[in-house]
Amino acid sequence: MSTASTAEMIARMVTGTRDTLDVVVLGAGPAGVIAALRAARLGANTALLSDGAFGGMAANDGPVPVRTLAHAARLMREAQQMPDYGVPTAGGGVDYLKLLARVQDVTAAVRRGSLLRTELEAAGVSVREHSGAARFVDGGTIEHDGGRLRAGKVIVCTGGAPRRPSIPGIELTATHSDAWALREVPESMVVLGTGATGVQVASIFNALGCRVTLVDAGPRILKGEDVAVSHGVRAGFEASGVQVAVDAGRVERFEACPAGVRMVHAGNAFAAAVIVVAAGWVANTRGTALEHAGVALDERGFIRVDAHLRTTAPGVWAAGDVTGRGMVVHEAVRQGVLAATNAVLDADAVLPEQVSPTGSFTDPEYASVGLTEERARRAHDVLVATVPFDSVPRPIIDGRPAGFCKLIVDRVHRRILGCHIVGERAVELAQVAATAIAGELTVEQLARVPFSFPTYANALGRAAITAAAELDGSHMWAVDLLHPEIA
Repeated sequence: MSTASTAEMIARMVTGTRDTLDVVVLGAGPAGVIAALRAARLGANTALLSDGAFGGMAANDGPVPVRTLAHAARLMREAQQMPDYGVPTAGGGVDYLKLLARVQDVTAAVRRGSLLRTELEAAGVSVREHSGAARFVDGGTIEHDGGRLRAGKVIVCTGGAPRRPSIPGIELTATHSDAWALREVPESMVVLGTGATGVQVASIFNALGCRVTLVDAGPRILKGEDVAVSHGVRAGFEASGVQVAVDAGRVERFEACPAGVRMVHAGNAFAAAVIVVAAGWVANTRGTALEHAGVALDERGFIRVDAHLRTTAPGVWAAGDVTGRGMVVHEAVRQGVLAATNAVLDADAVLPEQVSPTGSFTDPEYASVGLTEERARRAHDVLVATVPFDSVPRPIIDGRPAGFCKLIVDRVHRRILGCHIVGERAVELAQVAATAIAGELTVEQLARVPFSFPTYANALGRAAITAAAELDGSHMWAVDLLHPEIA
């Protein structure tokens, strides 16, 4: 599309004139941006609408700002280690307002520097930020602040939002977004919910000097992770001062108290200046009037889609967190490509099975890829090899010896089924394991990969060597491979 035709389209949208497009994408997060780009590259006349800033939650309220805060927490931790290495330090606490300004600078820089935005413009996509809440008038008509658009196909990529349980006094509590927007570090905080969001909030504010209590109704934190990861992260949290309370039972109510807010359970209560409720996610569909198009939600409140990401309404697809599937950035990207492909080409493509690593920049970090040990044992004859970080030189060098790398292997086919890591650089290390699993390497093939020394990857290499040696009933693996740390 020429620059002139793009400008004409934008002008018609600004003046409220009806315009008929091939595809309209709602939401400019990872799924929406990729869906719009894919549709345009397939030849569709495409518009991308967002009621917020370009990048969606990932760039503005999720991984980018959270990772910036986590980096600040890491710098504070490293400053505390400096005297151990003979490096003088002036000490002092965090300038929280300056940190928040840094977060804003980073998120703005990420948005400005996005190659995807440049590619969208080059492909002729009409990008409309801060265009107000888009709502369906009918299956092919979208209303927004700039007027109405008519489209042959619509792809809904409006993301997710924090779930707010129906508990008396819930209005006294904060979401994770509210926590990031605090203008000062509170003296105390209770975090309800110990999934990925809850543990990230707890870890960051603990590092910033807040007294944090992490609470869950169930028996362990990070219940979706391998049991070893749950135990390892909890141990690391408690060692750093986070109080962890599990088996807390159902929350009865929240109420104001002299400390700030009190959370009352059956037979127990927790009080703090701020209580953050991290109770999972729901689809961000508020105000979209999906019912006008005939788009149905599932029992969890997400948009119901089939294997092709079609909704229950003709001509409407959905992708990303709004579907409740995957709910990580790389999965949203895959769904965006699929939805756009099927919408533009009237195709029936499905997502292939793919390795999907997960993890979080908590302290300690944790990461997982593939099957947990519990799931693996249901269908496989399993071998588990675990290497503690305090047996690997690099974590010791860095003063970060707490952690482990756990490798799960199928004894029969010798394929790597899963890898679970707690400790420094866990998220980066999991990418190596993900590559091995995606490439269907045997554990012997991974064991023969020469990892540079001294690196955190040596933990994964040692785990592979340990597993290969046990499978072969031989202890000569380590000698034959001549790894530098044992030469």
